[in-house]
Amino acid sequence: MTKKLISSGSTFEEQIGYSRAVIQDNWVFVSGTTGYDYKTMTISDDIAAQTEQCLINIKDTLEKAGSGLSDIVRVTYILPDAKDFELCWPVLKKYFGNVKPAATMISAGLANDKMKIEIEVTALKS
Repeated sequence: MTKKLISSGSTFEEQIGYSRAVIQDNWVFVSGTTGYDYKTMTISDDIAAQTEQCLINIKDTLEKAGSGLSDIVRVTYILPDAKDFELCWPVLKKYFGNVKPAATMISAGLANDKMKIEIEVTALKS
């Protein structure tokens, strides 16, 4: 059984002590991912733009793991305001419309007020 850790280079990973993803055998566990652009450490005020950036970040992480969006089997959405979830749907359909992973949406506070969505996924490499 092999275990590999993946980092995005985000300062949060170093400050908090976690990995962007952990690969264990054919499984890829991607940590909760927010809408920060890790290259500039900026975040949009728009929830749809944050959702898009979350999924770009997740896609990049999965590619580093030798996987892809089509391998996602489980997704969890976390939003501070559940009423905002519907604003994310067009972006989620764009990325997951054909994948159709098992999904859950939870309403809970996030690490800072700029964050409007956090997405966590589990993928099984095919």
